Amino acid sequence: MITSIILLNVTRTRINEIAEQLAEMREVSEVYSVTGQYDLVVIVRVEHNDDLAQLVTDRLVKIDGIEKTDTMLAFKAYSRHDLESMFSI
Repeated sequence: MITSIILLNVTRTRINEIAEQLAEMREVSEVYSVTGQYDLVVIVRVEHNDDLAQLVTDRLVKIDGIEKTDTMLAFKAYSRHDLESMFSI
């Protein structure tokens, strides 16, 4: 499983609407509104790199109000939780 963290800058008046729209996507496990440089943090878990590429380059670009994204791939999880079983697709 591939985990990625996507940081988003969005139109300020649409933060809640966009967060809810993202949370409905199958690949999205969590969406956080945050303080600081970004407006939303999205945790994505997919089976293949192509799934992530399709999500970012085809589906996210079609959401009106997303101004900028910064996508990071997670290499290793350091957690007490068994994330693989919690988020198995």
